[in-house]
Parts: sequence; structure tokens; C-alpha cells
Amino acid sequence: MNYQKLLEISDDWLKYAIRLNLGHEPENDLVEARDAALDDERIKKYLSDITNFHESLVTNHKNPDLPIQKLLFLLDLGFDKEIPEIKTAIDEILKHRDENGVYQSMTNIPKHFGGTGEDVFSWCLCDAPLLLLALLKAGVDYSKYIKPGVDYLVSLCRDNGFPCAVSPELGKFRGPGRKDDCCPYATLIMADLLSYIPEYRDSQVAVSSVEALLNLWENSLNHHPYMFYMGTDFRKLKAPSCWYDIVSVAGILSKYEFVKKDARFIEMIEHIKSKQDKDGLFTPESAYQKLKGWDFGQKKEPSPYLTYLCYQILERLK
Repeated sequence: MNYQKLLEISDDWLKYAIRLNLGHEPENDLVEARDAALDDERIKKYLSDITNFHESLVTNHKNPDLPIQKLLFLLDLGFDKEIPEIKTAIDEILKHRDENGVYQSMTNIPKHFGGTGEDVFSWCLCDAPLLLLALLKAGVDYSKYIKPGVDYLVSLCRDNGFPCAVSPELGKFRGPGRKDDCCPYATLIMADLLSYIPEYRDSQVAVSSVEALLNLWENSLNHHPYMFYMGTDFRKLKAPSCWYDIVSVAGILSKYEFVKKDARFIEMIEHIKSKQDKDGLFTPESAYQKLKGWDFGQKKEPSPYLTYLCYQILERLK
């Protein structure tokens, strides 16, 4: 992994993340780099966008423009709630929690899909774990604000991972799949959440979730629960990691020590490594149309940010 080459071709917002998260330089030595990163117009726009956190209806989870995805992107770069806009977003999340400790998003499920047809604060298992993850990464008190919701969501786990589940406000809504199947995306983001929590990191729930994802890879030709495929499109390199693709799945699995010698996981990693060019860089093979202003929003040349994500995965395997 050529960190120096990556630094040379990166914009200031990414240089800060590389030095902090790959170079492991002390935060106190990165004040100027952090300031330069925060001065980037795209970062400023994301910070502005997350302040009205619940203004956007969560109707399509495969949407990088959702405030929760922008917030997680910023937190993963190394920014924290010392930044006013991030603190505002965190405070907005904390305002909407149900009796089980699960945080809610503003959504609207049409009546013909089993919902009420009205805007309502509610949660789906394909968004609630992300809110808890954001709180965790922002350093919010775990036992008081996070653990109750995590414990409740964990209680929904089955032998084959996590199901498609929603809060009572959403009525009988369920995704397009068999009731007994796992929801691959809910299972993926729950696995991500649990990887950061010591009491759950090596639990049977985490093992079941990881195993479910590895089984989906192993049986990718004939098993597609809730219409989630691990076919050609899944295997294309893509950033950011906000949906169900090989970089996202391998990135989350790589956080678990017990998975690193699994032949199925190794196969995923070899697939990613095979895409590396002679300079050690990675080029997107798929891109979100809404993200054309970023280096990962195109498919013609190497993307520093995609390379950064892949380097993070490979570093965890050392």
C-alpha cells in the first residue's frame, strides 16, 4: 500500500483522513490538516446539509444524499461533534427515540405497501442501526443513549441474520421477500454496529450475522433474499460505502478477527486486490450519479477515496 502516492493525489479533505486513519498520526499534529479539510466546499456543503437532519424523508435507503449517510461519511473521515454542525445533527437524532431506545427517522410508507401514507417518525431495521452507529462514532454516552436500542435490535436476530423489521408506526410494511429470509442490508449494518461494541463483537449474534453474509457470497448464484444480489453489479468497486456492494461488505467483515481466515472472505479480498493498478490505486467501476463532484463519482481514473477505503480493509488484515 503506497500511502505516500495516495497522499500526493488526494484533496485536502482526504489528506486529513489518510494521515489520521491510515498514518495514525496524533490528532494534535493535524490541526492545520483538519482546518484545510474543513475548508473544502464539499465538506462545508455536507456539514450544512446535516443540520436539518430530519428534513429529508427516508424513502430510499440506497441514497447517498440522506443526512445519515453524509453524517457517517464525515465521522468516518475523523470529524467529531466538536464541529457545531455535527453536534447539531447528533442532538437532532437524540430527540426522537421510541420506548425501546431505538432512534427514529422521518419516513412515509404508502398505504398500498402496508404503511399509513403519512409522514411519521418511525424506524426500519435498514436505517435504525445507522443512527445508533453515528451516535457511537460521535462519542455519545453508550450506556445511557445507545445500549438500550442496541439490545432491542439484537433481540430481533435469528439464526440466519436479521429480518426485515419495522416499528409499529409503519404498519404491515415488509420488503419484497420471504418472511423467513434475512434482510442482507439490515444484517450488514447490524454487523457493522456490533463490530464497535466490545460486549457484542464476539457474540453469537455477531457470528450469525457474519456467517449469513458469507453464506450469501458462497451461494450468490442462487440465493437472493429480498432481491439483494451478489452478482456482477455487487462485485464492482464503488464508493462511498453506504449500500450493499463488495467494498461495503468486505469493509465491515474485515473488522472481525474471526473472519480473516475464512475462505469465502479471502475470496472477496482477492477479488478486490485484483482490481489494483500498477501504482496501487483503485478505479471505481460503478458510481452514484449524485456524487459527480467527488473523485469517486466517476469511472475513468483512479479514485483516492476508493483507494483509501480499500487500504483500510487491507490494513486490518495485517
